[in-house]
Amino acid sequence: MTSRAIKVLIVDERPQTSTAHEEMLRRVVQELERIDVRTEFAPSPDDAVLRVASDASLCAVIADAGGDSDQHEAHVDPNRLATFLAGVRARNADLPVFVMTGTRGADSLDTAVLREVDQLIYLLDDTPSWIAGRIRNAAERYREDVLPPMFGALVRFARKHEYSWHTPGHEGGAAFLRSPAGRAFWEFFGEQTFRSDLSVSVRELGSLLDHSGPIGEAERRAASIFGADMTYFVTNGTSTSNRVLHQASVVAGDVMVLDRNAHKSIEQAATLTHGVPVYLTTTRNHLGIIGPVPPTELTREAVAAKLAASPLVEDATAAPVIAMITNSTYDGLLYHVPTVERTLGEHIDRLHFDEAWYGYAAFHPIYAERFAMHTGERPADGPTTFATQSTHKLLAALSQASYLHVRNGRNPVEHDLFNEAYMMHASTSPLYSIIASNDVSAAMMAGRGGPLLTGISIQEAVAFRRTLARVAAETPDDDWALVPWQPETVTQPDGAKVRFEDADEEWLRSSPEPWLLREDEKWHGFDLPDSYAMLDPIKVSVVTPGVNEDGTLAEFGVPAPILSEYLEQQASIVVEKTQSYSILLLFSIGVTRGKWGSLVTTLMSFKRDLDVNRSLEQVLPATFARDPRRYAGMGLRDLAEEQHATIGRTRLLALQREAFGAHPVPVTTPARAYAHVVRGTVDAVPLDALADRTLAIGLVPYPPGIPLVMPGESAGPDDGPFLAYLRALEEFDQRFPGFEHETHGVEVVDGRYVARCVRD
Repeated sequence: MTSRAIKVLIVDERPQTSTAHEEMLRRVVQELERIDVRTEFAPSPDDAVLRVASDASLCAVIADAGGDSDQHEAHVDPNRLATFLAGVRARNADLPVFVMTGTRGADSLDTAVLREVDQLIYLLDDTPSWIAGRIRNAAERYREDVLPPMFGALVRFARKHEYSWHTPGHEGGAAFLRSPAGRAFWEFFGEQTFRSDLSVSVRELGSLLDHSGPIGEAERRAASIFGADMTYFVTNGTSTSNRVLHQASVVAGDVMVLDRNAHKSIEQAATLTHGVPVYLTTTRNHLGIIGPVPPTELTREAVAAKLAASPLVEDATAAPVIAMITNSTYDGLLYHVPTVERTLGEHIDRLHFDEAWYGYAAFHPIYAERFAMHTGERPADGPTTFATQSTHKLLAALSQASYLHVRNGRNPVEHDLFNEAYMMHASTSPLYSIIASNDVSAAMMAGRGGPLLTGISIQEAVAFRRTLARVAAETPDDDWALVPWQPETVTQPDGAKVRFEDADEEWLRSSPEPWLLREDEKWHGFDLPDSYAMLDPIKVSVVTPGVNEDGTLAEFGVPAPILSEYLEQQASIVVEKTQSYSILLLFSIGVTRGKWGSLVTTLMSFKRDLDVNRSLEQVLPATFARDPRRYAGMGLRDLAEEQHATIGRTRLLALQREAFGAHPVPVTTPARAYAHVVRGTVDAVPLDALADRTLAIGLVPYPPGIPLVMPGESAGPDDGPFLAYLRALEEFDQRFPGFEHETHGVEVVDGRYVARCVRD
């Protein structure tokens, strides 16, 4: 595959001896080293299993099952050999496994052992060179076989070291070596980066635009792995996947039913297609955590009412051509997809699930029926379903790698026609390493790999949740703690109701039951049907004190932006999202126990420093440097008290709920609003003059990251919920330098919010 050495692991749990069998093994090891095979020894079967789990560079495992005399004891206890092999196979189903014997044959081994062994080695029957050669050949075949179609073709092409007379012009990196800056660039990224940067002229790799050759084979393999009829590799992000899908489904004047809990690219899709959007309203709880669209919003009658009420829909009887749902929500709440298919999909032919942060769901039973390509029962006349996934977010791929999955139903996708939209957004010069990473990402999730990797993510997330919950439970009632957003108690299969941290860990890791939102439970704060929504175990919200269950502010509070800044400035820990009283952490397949262990200790340090009111100059030096006069003499607790008081005085949380629960009035379509942006017929309007103006560029406050007012919608009256919420944000930002909210569509001029509006 590359120039790296082949590495094999030998399990040897007993001291060295001078038997003929042991001497032959030493000669085999010497022969392996002579032919460039590196050997490592594990002192026990348990250690070997750990090494297989942690070292993916191993190319074979060798265990000793015993010889032909009482003097030759087995390196691995025969009673433990089957368990050892099962442990290896649970972590890598394809790794070559050799079992050594003396002169005894396969008839001396248990059936459970024979099932998992690739080859037997008779140390006293064959020569060391022959045995070493067989081990090397098996290891080399394994290294070749693990390469998926496109990446394998790319590796084989790179081995040829061919001169090229086509693009790219850096010629495998050679051009960079002719300049000091270029040389530094080349050395930083390494030769293979440039050797694998190729042109569509290289026919051996196929074409991304034609979906041919190894690239097409890789897409078809990914479709099989993810449960789709078709899968398209997209190399400039799920933003582009979303735009491709909608451009292939919508023409000017068509009605689109869109989740307002949506990425900016969905708004851009409406702009590009000149479609007419009507919006589904999401739910949110007392903490501002974003929930799903309730099923009552998805029915034929509810959607028809939205069409009838929209001044932009010319024919209220027109059937919407596509509906879009964000699954999971930004805070990790998952839909029961069959319910969405039975309601929304019953009257709309194409359903799009934006699963940018959810590409792993197909690989663990805990997510059954919670993702677009689910394997549950589907009616023959069901909708055509799409899933767009950011491979690079919570799988393993390079940035900008994305999948677009298709499951055909009513109004099915015809590839040749769909591909016209795909080609509008694809480059004729894609970066082949991004394509290869999509291919590798699918290969990693194939077979036992997907359940293993996803299971590890869930395992680590559950362990973190239990640890934080235990710390909170052991905190005295008159003190405060950081708590994970999850049920405080759960009912186990035996009917016992226990605290979350005391529940059976295997059950928490494998069953959806403890993660379902129940109607009769108050912890989640949502008014939703039983089990319609489920909390994703790997998306962990950590809640700071400050908000009561009824949404009112508590007397004492610690706004979460302070915690986020502390984590970043003290430990270089960057969280995924920060709301007023919660932070969101993602437990991807790359998270380790050491990583989250450090997070726990830093969270404990935050509490200690806040309790003793350590100075901001010490604990938030970057924030202090933003405005030393503002923060002079202020401690961490002082800052928390002042921010908490400001949130209460401005009614920031209440105004957020009111603003996102209201419905802006659409005045024109996003496409027409964008036309004003292109022509420059827009005005920069401050908040105090924004009443009843039509937005040319939408307003998206972070948090929570949901559009407040879309392009073409009215900002509403001066005393309305939208401007009231924006004023509260503006005041908070003015009072606390370094803690400003990020609001897309807003320019900050001399500390005042300014928005772009359609010129009257």
